Amino acid sequence: MFGLFSGRLGTARTFMGRLRHDVRGNTLAMMAIALIPISALVGSGVDTARLYMVKVRLQQACDAGVLAGRKAMAVSGATTLDTDATNQANTFFRNNFTSGWMKTSSVSFTPSKTADNQVSGVAQATAPMSVMKMFGMPDVTLNVTCQARYDIADTDVMFVLDTTGSMACTTADDPCGASAVSYTRPDGTIGYHAVEESGSKISGLRSAVLNFYDTIAANVDPSTHIRYGFVTYTSTVNAGYAVTAVSPDYVVNSWTYPSRSITVDANNGSSSTTNYTNTSSATCSTYAGRTPATGYTTSGTATVKTVTWTSSSNGTCAVKSQPVKPTWRYQNVTYDTSQYKTGTAVTDPSKITGATSTWQGCLEERDTTASSSFDVSNLPPDLDPDLIPSSDSTRWRPMWPDVVYYRGNNSSIDYAGNGSTPYGDYKPTTDGPTTTYTNMIPYAANGWASNMSSGYVSCGKPVSRLAVMTRDQVNAYLTASDFVPQGGTYHDTGMIWGTRMISPNGIFAADTAAWPGRNDPNRYIVFMTDGDMAPNYNIYGMYGMEYYAKRVTGTSGLSNDLSYHNARFVAECSAAKARGITVFVVGFGQTLTTQLQACASPGQAYYASDNASLNTAFQSIAKQVALLRISQ
Repeated sequence: MFGLFSGRLGTARTFMGRLRHDVRGNTLAMMAIALIPISALVGSGVDTARLYMVKVRLQQACDAGVLAGRKAMAVSGATTLDTDATNQANTFFRNNFTSGWMKTSSVSFTPSKTADNQVSGVAQATAPMSVMKMFGMPDVTLNVTCQARYDIADTDVMFVLDTTGSMACTTADDPCGASAVSYTRPDGTIGYHAVEESGSKISGLRSAVLNFYDTIAANVDPSTHIRYGFVTYTSTVNAGYAVTAVSPDYVVNSWTYPSRSITVDANNGSSSTTNYTNTSSATCSTYAGRTPATGYTTSGTATVKTVTWTSSSNGTCAVKSQPVKPTWRYQNVTYDTSQYKTGTAVTDPSKITGATSTWQGCLEERDTTASSSFDVSNLPPDLDPDLIPSSDSTRWRPMWPDVVYYRGNNSSIDYAGNGSTPYGDYKPTTDGPTTTYTNMIPYAANGWASNMSSGYVSCGKPVSRLAVMTRDQVNAYLTASDFVPQGGTYHDTGMIWGTRMISPNGIFAADTAAWPGRNDPNRYIVFMTDGDMAPNYNIYGMYGMEYYAKRVTGTSGLSNDLSYHNARFVAECSAAKARGITVFVVGFGQTLTTQLQACASPGQAYYASDNASLNTAFQSIAKQVALLRISQ
């Protein structure tokens, strides 16, 4: 018995021992027990990752929406976001976050206008749970906020504006046939301008510039500094008094003009003789002389008396009276400009009428290099915006149209006038020195009224140096009596002076210097034109009278006038960009030529077909200047 029991007990112990030591099924049991918490852990990771992706995309869409809304927002006093901005914001949000993406639902986006004229937004989307739904987790609603603003660094903006005669017309006029009228300039001198039509391009320009100002002002931080400057250009620029305000020494004290001077008396009609009897030789001699003794009357005449005395017939004195007038020699004449350049009324040295002349402020360029191409890294003095004048060759010269005369195709010619204009002033029926006149009659100064009204000489509104300006000050500049259309289109004159006035070096460097404790300002030129380059070598402008001076073309021939002016324009645009200045170019009803496109910084050339699109172009530029960014 004992042996039998003992054998069965041993067998039982062996089975239980084997069972105790066999752990192969334990893992499965443990996994079964741990499956529930493991599923919850994995599910939370999957759903959390999905929530993260949805929230990131929702934030991106929100940012895109407010950026688009702020860019499109109209500048106004309204407290709510305008319809166009709201639509743009919603469109950009939907393009970046589509309802149903990642099985989201209840997607919404609400843009709004903030008290400080920015755009904020609130976006919402509901994301369903997947794995965690098995554990009773509900769907999660995600919310994000966003805000876009224009953040303006210290900024200098130089407007270079074409104010030539065609700006008096509308963009629908081709050609522009505006008539010219005279007006009294603010300095008391007489000017001419084309009569503005209703809806003229220059009226659209005034509005576009003011709206540009409003866009910047609506987004400026109180600590930000904005300076504005203006250059209006035709065949020259009225920068003279801005230059002499820096230093009178930067304008020459004498300059040579195509003018005239008196050489000798010329007979003015027939002489007459009066006989005096019983006259001594000594008495007879007293009848000889000239009246006036020197010069002429204001009508341009004088009388020369010569005598012949004979002893017979009781001493007869024959007094011959010969009316005379001046013989003018038309040629280059050097005049003292030291008083003229100060704005003092000086006697016109080319007249005998006692007329005075006052400088309006327009300048002739310093010594000019004639070339069809230029190296921007090695510009000649006339194209170097940073060159400080140090000699007469690098100084500017005051334009003096009152003393300038055509002389036909002659280096010099003598002329004594005719019976109706005895002192030699004559107005030919056709303008220009290249027209052949009887006896090569010159185009005298009393013809400048016609020349100014037809654009052969012009002097626009004085430039405005960079400065902080209120809206009223900007408006006053744009609506002044001398902000008027006149003259012909020379892009190089405007770009040369625009670059000089905003360059961080040169004579106006102090105007664009960094504010104390601040970084250098961002610098911009906004160049607007309504026409293609149109030089005319009969014009008296920034390069003198090119027909005689040939300062732009040199010996290459006047037929190269257009291409050489274009080369100067493009070179100066390159000089501006090389100095870190962003150049915006707007063609106003004017095709963007190769030169205009080359002038602009990359992607910054705009075409405006009418006043409304000009305003749109200026708004687009203003928003780029304002640097749109996400603030939240």
